[in-house]
Amino acid sequence: MKRKLKIFFLISIICIVLSGCGVKNNKDVMKDLVRKLENANSYYVDGVMEIVNNENTYTYNVSVAYKKKDYYKIDLVNTLNNHEQVILRNDEGVYVVTPSLNKSFKFQSDWPYNNSQVYLLNSIVDDLSEDDNRDFKVKDNGYYFVSNVNYPNNKSLVKQNVFLDKNLKIKKVEVTDKDGKVQITMKFNKIIYNKKYSDDYFELSKLIKISKDKSEIDSNNSTNSSNNNSNDIANNDSNTTQSNVGNDSNISTTTDTTTNNSNSENSDNTNNANDDQNKPAASIEDVVYPMYLPSNTTLANKEVVNTNNGERLILTFSGDNPFVLVEETVSYSDEGLIIPVSGNLDFLNDVIGVINDNSVTFETGGIGYYIVSDKLGKNELVNIARSISVLPVSK
Repeated sequence: MKRKLKIFFLISIICIVLSGCGVKNNKDVMKDLVRKLENANSYYVDGVMEIVNNENTYTYNVSVAYKKKDYYKIDLVNTLNNHEQVILRNDEGVYVVTPSLNKSFKFQSDWPYNNSQVYLLNSIVDDLSEDDNRDFKVKDNGYYFVSNVNYPNNKSLVKQNVFLDKNLKIKKVEVTDKDGKVQITMKFNKIIYNKKYSDDYFELSKLIKISKDKSEIDSNNSTNSSNNNSNDIANNDSNTTQSNVGNDSNISTTTDTTTNNSNSENSDNTNNANDDQNKPAASIEDVVYPMYLPSNTTLANKEVVNTNNGERLILTFSGDNPFVLVEETVSYSDEGLIIPVSGNLDFLNDVIGVINDNSVTFETGGIGYYIVSDKLGKNELVNIARSISVLPVSK
């Protein structure tokens, strides 16, 4: 009996020692991760994100600022062309900002809560917490999770691999497809909890210079014109479509011009925007065709229309799955624009685009692209948009 008691006490001591050495199980790690985020009033993240599209890889330098009460500021710089975009959320709404154009697009959106976000700690931990069947391993002096994810605009993305060090700091996240191939990688170089931010850090005026008297008028006119053109394209035949699209309007949502890399959380992008205000609008020198077309669909017509800001190219595709692709030059806004748009924001190769049920809009290389169809679904429109590439890419 005494021998059994000694063995029992010895086993108990070993278990206590192992626990003291930091060996944790699935539930312990999740509990500590959730508690760490809940106790943090803010955080700052710095890292590098890679997105794979077929044989191409797009790389972004990413910085994330978060403050409780739903304040977010995500700075994304494409390393191929130094093009910067900023996703901002504050009390007024959600914005996609292009500082080099002095332009912002405003959403009334549930972002970032309507789908997974590989660069947000909140989203990563939420996905882990919501998957009761997540996998867990102790690995490489740290921990490793596998859980489900939610990417409604890319149904091929189904899992995330989350790597943590022994102090429960997230080091890397991989998003994989159904075959286990990594499509998105986010490497976290720095995570700072309870980061202090200035009172105006999450204000739009810190990113672009806005003339309030004019920006609201321009944004309303531009939005109304854009919506009318969208309906005309989707509901009329090709000849009528070209006529309606030919009217001068702003139908784009993001842009691509060179700007200074300002990943630092204290950077002021207003000066960068002012440096670019004298740059001429880009011209459409070459027609860019989508590399992907739906079945039984071909190019039926091509037309170039002059606008106040340059040129607009209208490509009409007909067949079983018709759609229209508009390519238009974009330019710097002296007054600053806040343009309300509807839809969801998501990555389309090298930029963030706007995705609706019947249209996709984005800008890259100084050209705005607008794809619309009254027959194609959202996934097909996104596939077309992602097949448009005008940048050199790494392989």
